Amino acid sequence: MCVLQKQRYEKSQLVLFEGGYMDVGHKDTLAYVLHTSGTTGIPKIVRVPHKCIVPNLSYFRSIFEITQDDVLFLASPLTFDPSVVELFMGLTSGASILVVPNTVKMMPVELSAALFHHHHVTVLQATPTLLRRFGAHIIKSRLLSANTSLRVLALGGEAFPALSLLKSWKHKENRTKIFNLYGITEVSSWENSLMDFPIPLGSPLLGTKLEVRDANGSAVLEGEGQIFIGGEERICFLDDEVTVPLGTMRETGDFVRVKNEKLFFLGRKDNQIKRHGKRFNIECLQQATEDLCQIEACAVTWYQQEKLILFVLPKDDFKETETLRELQKHLPAYAVPDEIVVIRALPLTSHGKVDISELKKIYQNHLNSRRRDSKLSDAEELWERLQYLWKSVLGLPGDSTGISKDAVFLYSGGDSLKALRFYDEIEMLVGKAVPGLLEVILSHSIEEVYRHILKMLFPDKEQLMNPDNGVKRKLRGNSGEEFHGKYIKLTSERGLEIASGLIPFIALNRGNRFFPVNFTTPSMQPKNTVQVGVEPLQQPSFLHSKIPSIMKSYVQGSELENRILTVENKANINDHSSVQQIHAECSHLSVAELTLCVRWKSNTRKCVDASPLVIVPSKEEESASVYVGSHSHAMQAIDLYSGEIKWEKTLGDRIESSACVSKCGNFIVVGCYDGLVYVLQRSDGEIHWTFVTEDIVKSSAVVDPSSGLVYIGSHDQHVYALDIYKKVCVWKLHCEGGAVFSSPCLSSFPHHLYVATLEGLLLAVNPVMGSKIWQSSLGKPLFSSPHCNESYVCVGCVDGNIYCYTHSGQKVWQFSTNGPVFSSPCLSSLTKQEIFFGSHDCFIYCCNMEGNLLWKFEATSSVYGTPFIFQSDDLNNKILLAAVSTDGKVWILNAKSGTAEGVDELPGEVFSSPIVWGTKLVVGCRNDYVYCLDLYLAGKK
Repeated sequence: MCVLQKQRYEKSQLVLFEGGYMDVGHKDTLAYVLHTSGTTGIPKIVRVPHKCIVPNLSYFRSIFEITQDDVLFLASPLTFDPSVVELFMGLTSGASILVVPNTVKMMPVELSAALFHHHHVTVLQATPTLLRRFGAHIIKSRLLSANTSLRVLALGGEAFPALSLLKSWKHKENRTKIFNLYGITEVSSWENSLMDFPIPLGSPLLGTKLEVRDANGSAVLEGEGQIFIGGEERICFLDDEVTVPLGTMRETGDFVRVKNEKLFFLGRKDNQIKRHGKRFNIECLQQATEDLCQIEACAVTWYQQEKLILFVLPKDDFKETETLRELQKHLPAYAVPDEIVVIRALPLTSHGKVDISELKKIYQNHLNSRRRDSKLSDAEELWERLQYLWKSVLGLPGDSTGISKDAVFLYSGGDSLKALRFYDEIEMLVGKAVPGLLEVILSHSIEEVYRHILKMLFPDKEQLMNPDNGVKRKLRGNSGEEFHGKYIKLTSERGLEIASGLIPFIALNRGNRFFPVNFTTPSMQPKNTVQVGVEPLQQPSFLHSKIPSIMKSYVQGSELENRILTVENKANINDHSSVQQIHAECSHLSVAELTLCVRWKSNTRKCVDASPLVIVPSKEEESASVYVGSHSHAMQAIDLYSGEIKWEKTLGDRIESSACVSKCGNFIVVGCYDGLVYVLQRSDGEIHWTFVTEDIVKSSAVVDPSSGLVYIGSHDQHVYALDIYKKVCVWKLHCEGGAVFSSPCLSSFPHHLYVATLEGLLLAVNPVMGSKIWQSSLGKPLFSSPHCNESYVCVGCVDGNIYCYTHSGQKVWQFSTNGPVFSSPCLSSLTKQEIFFGSHDCFIYCCNMEGNLLWKFEATSSVYGTPFIFQSDDLNNKILLAAVSTDGKVWILNAKSGTAEGVDELPGEVFSSPIVWGTKLVVGCRNDYVYCLDLYLAGKK
């Protein structure tokens, strides 16, 4: 070690300008030349003029109050531009500069002793990573103690540490001033700020100019954008540049939020990643981790653009499962790391920054070691490892009680994003792809996940599994049924007589699937409706004005406002299935046009994730009905106006499938977790026929209005065409390894059936023959149901995109959101050329059919359900959009502008999609109820 004796350094500079340009060729222009490291961008050669660096020296010398009594530590190598400031700030002040060998820099204890015990350093400029290398104990006892020699701590070169972390290090009597420095080598200018909360970048140094611009290059006065930095004479020459215009502004690659004229650092462009369809900066994970008391230091990498890896230097009380659980509390699911790797020390570059390439090597060695150690010896070890991964992904304590074999991932605290992570962890464990694994995770118990993997790994040990064979066992146990090929016939089937005449009606499904059928004369045909599955432009007024006379006293006047009416259950159902006619507390926006009030709610006794089916018959004597299933196995038929239960039928397992109505109007078709497709008589809910698939059925059926065939998918990776009148399966198509979670979509012209799978396939199928017409692989699971119009078919994907195809299979465009898209697109002739959908990024979107954003509305939570377009004379004939967010909010938006017209909040999560008829909105809720809301113009209830 040596201490450079105090010296004075003064030198005048002269830079010549010609025609508004700075010329590198003029004598005495340049002060020095160096290379950037490339850790935050592409490596560059930077030639720095005197005019660029001298203002920094003067400014820092002033704000740091440097005197000849100070001792500055030369923390940076001469190849790193902060070293210029450290050297010449000390030399121009007559201060001392401490230089130590690189070997000492790598030893935190020895380095701290040299700085604060032997030489009493007063000014330290360092990267946050170099500071963290000291460890919390040394920082507290020496750097930021009550009697430290350190007057100034200037942190720069990386994102500033979390303020809570700094406060935990700083003794309450410590007087060290902490500065946040920001700048780029390409301009050799900085900003500074004293530590404050929240931590802004501070004010520009002398002669420095800052601009924040959006993606289009426009100035950002409030909001987020990228920093551009420069100044009239703040000009450096990059690579081969010879002349540079005066006032040049350089792109930094750093993003900030502008608020009240202050800049708050968000992260580098290089550190922004897109994961599970959501774009975010990985530095937010680092900051959240630093806030945890059990972590000494950490770093984050995006390994091979596939896995988010958190490296931690732990304290003695570190437990991985607890750390993961804490992160899950404070971060959105897309920002939770895939894996936590414990390291002994953070690897550094020569510039004192985290060495990302070295971290990747550490993780690769970790993977190689884990693969060597993870060879599964037998089925018992697989079961143990699977339970560990289950707990880890769900954030359960590692020492918690064992997992029930019947535990289902989605009902144990999991969600679709965690399921994807669990899927990746299992494939990493077994070292190979496991076809069909994701759909098993989403739909079955952990025991069935285990069996699915075991079949592939140990096919010769299948006898050890003693399988119950899930669905098939349930089917064999159904009394009164026998198998005939691919369908079941009820031996005890009563002589059901199908009505000789067709019933004219309109059916409404999620996503504006209107189904007007059997209107035999022009006078009966609703205005502006067609027979091929394209919805009417406006719901016919003669139908949504039909209200049973017995209910008119509750719809009009003040009686509805002042009473809670419990409707007597006429379907011989237990008392706890009662329906309540209520007046709920209405919700109002500050400028609300509409008021939403609960008209009735029906108790199904468990969650309602299915979307309702509303059927409006043309007969005046028959009122409109709502059909919806529940996790309680119950299928209910409810009067739309009164909320009275017409009938309830208990099926074999949970119901998440949304019902559809047959062409004749006599039957309701719905899928079930027991692997059956149920065909129920619409009048009383009695079973007409059940069809057997080989796995659970979450998919919702669709009916061909011309042939009457019913199309439905199953988790057995098939889509089926069923003739419910002849009780036969006309054809079935294997979807190449992908479970069919979503609902098929039928196009009349051309006559195509569109099917989406959890393996990411979008298929166009011939509805008559069951043959493939074309297919497109999107690479990520498709939970969204495809929807189409006369020109295009659209579908959402968990990669955050909406994809649009022509009917011939050509991709036209894709639109990116910032979160997975589980919502199905809503295409409506009411708005001609618009498409509406929700995303897990909490926005509801409206795009035109060219894929351009028209508007987006920010909800208060993720949007899972499908929006619904409607128009009513009673609501000023506006074209409106109904949408729900998972936190229970029901939103009514202006479909043209995206402005909120009304909002209400249900007392539970909502994954169901809303249906609107006239001024009545129906939707399911996870608090076990189906709700019907009345919509009123504000002040006109």
